[in-house]
Amino acid sequence: MTLTAANGGVLLAIVIMALATYLTRAGGVFVMSRVPIGPRVERFINAMAGSVLVAVITPMAVNGDGGARMALVATAAVMLALRKPLPAITAGILTAALWRLAAS
Repeated sequence: MTLTAANGGVLLAIVIMALATYLTRAGGVFVMSRVPIGPRVERFINAMAGSVLVAVITPMAVNGDGGARMALVATAAVMLALRKPLPAITAGILTAALWRLAAS
């Protein structure tokens, strides 16, 4: 099946992706509402969150440009210093933006 940009193909693709995202999230809530949250399940959930974060960040650290790497360093430094995610995210975004502004 191919979707062309003509005849609403792009809109159909967006609707399909939105539906898939909704079903994934709703399905997760539905399944987890039936699983008793004991210490073992809680450890699994906490470990899963960290592993997903590492899986997202590692390719960017390995294959990213200088702006991406400096943003990671800035984010990590601010997170270690302040232990608050919002300032760390802000520092990473600003670092990447300023790096790319200086490079252009």
